Amino acid sequence: QLRLVESGGGLVQFGGSLNLSCAASGGALDYNYIVWFRQTPGKEREGISCISASGTNANYADSVKGRFTISRDNAKDTVYLQMNDLRPDDTAMYYCNAKQVLTGTNYWGQGTQVTVSS
Repeated sequence: QLRLVESGGGLVQFGGSLNLSCAASGGALDYNYIVWFRQTPGKEREGISCISASGTNANYADSVKGRFTISRDNAKDTVYLQMNDLRPDDTAMYYCNAKQVLTGTNYWGQGTQVTVSS
C-alpha cells in the first residue's frame, strides 16, 4: 500500500518561498497522477496543482498560477511543490494525493502546515 508523507511546510513571511515534498513509500509513484490540495478550517479542500504520471503535463489553479511550480522525480518517488511569492491567503494545510492511473485508487498524505505572516 502506497504511503505518502508531506514535508517542507512551516512559517514564512509575506513574499517568501517554501518547497513542499511528497515522498512515497510502500510502492512507486510512477503510475500515479498527483494533485496538491490545500485546506483551511471551515473550507473545502481545494486542488491547486496537478501533474501527470510522466511529469510532462501540469496544471495550476488561478490562485497559484505563476507563483507555484509542481514537479516530480519518479526515481526518488517524490513530488514537489515550489511555492514562491507566498501570501497570507496561502496559509493552509497542504496535502498531496496520488491517484493510480490503472486502478483509480486514491492515496492521501497527512498534510503539512504552511503559515504565511503578513
